[in-house]
Amino acid sequence: MSNINQLRGCGTAIVTPFNNDESIDEIGLKRLVEFQITGGVDFIVACGTTGESVTMSEDEQARVVEICVQAANGRVPIVAGAGGYNTREIIEHIHRFTDLGADAILSVVPYYNKPTQEGMYQHFRAIAENTELPIILYNIPGRCVVNMETPTTVRIAQLPNIIGTKEASGNISQIGEVIAATDESFLVFAGDDSVALPTIALGGVGVISVASNLLPKVVSDLSHACLAGDWDKARKLQRELTPVFKTMFIESNPAPVKAAMASAGLIGETLRLPMVPISDASRAKLQEVLAPFQVTAQAA
Repeated sequence: MSNINQLRGCGTAIVTPFNNDESIDEIGLKRLVEFQITGGVDFIVACGTTGESVTMSEDEQARVVEICVQAANGRVPIVAGAGGYNTREIIEHIHRFTDLGADAILSVVPYYNKPTQEGMYQHFRAIAENTELPIILYNIPGRCVVNMETPTTVRIAQLPNIIGTKEASGNISQIGEVIAATDESFLVFAGDDSVALPTIALGGVGVISVASNLLPKVVSDLSHACLAGDWDKARKLQRELTPVFKTMFIESNPAPVKAAMASAGLIGETLRLPMVPISDASRAKLQEVLAPFQVTAQAA
């Protein structure tokens, strides 16, 4: 098990590579973990949104977590995504991920059934009471339909094992409010690459990144520069990376980042329905934006 204090800086929300028959590309996943660690990321998040967890069975999710834990071999923490809309089922998943050696859990606000703020609190309370693993909340109203409001986040932060939140609301004001209203020990991560710099400037501790799948070093350099207070370097990197961050969401995540990684020879582009490959127009734009970075499989 890794040092949980490493949970700051840049964490990659790692993609799940699939073979042409849509089975998990286990060799490719191991190679990606190595690519991330060599690139300098601080931790890896498996089975998140970018990892297409909702299209995988429980056994497949467990296998992805197991591979990441084994490949990392204690060098960086592995955070396992365990979310959904059934609290009891999520707790069962967490127990399984615990047995596999996950270092922490990232758990998204329940989606589809649209819980109230009280429902969110009771949901995370039940999870916290049924595991000893550290838990990072995940607020992404664009996918969950509901927003975990600042008072709710602050209330949940008082529960045992709740160590932080991934704020993907895109609302800088809300991110700042959460940081201001919680203890410094509560870890606030940017949930969008584009707001890593302002989030850390406000007192956040890092980013859970999509773009670092392809560019682990430069995205890590950005978060590390911010944490070190080297704002000149951070602003320079932000300017260089802003077009990349935007283009990674030119279509639904993770289709663009998988296309970019496939173009670089890092993985195959296979997605599981209902996700589909990006359009030719989006592909051309992606190639244009990424041309200066010259990522190749030789780096993996």
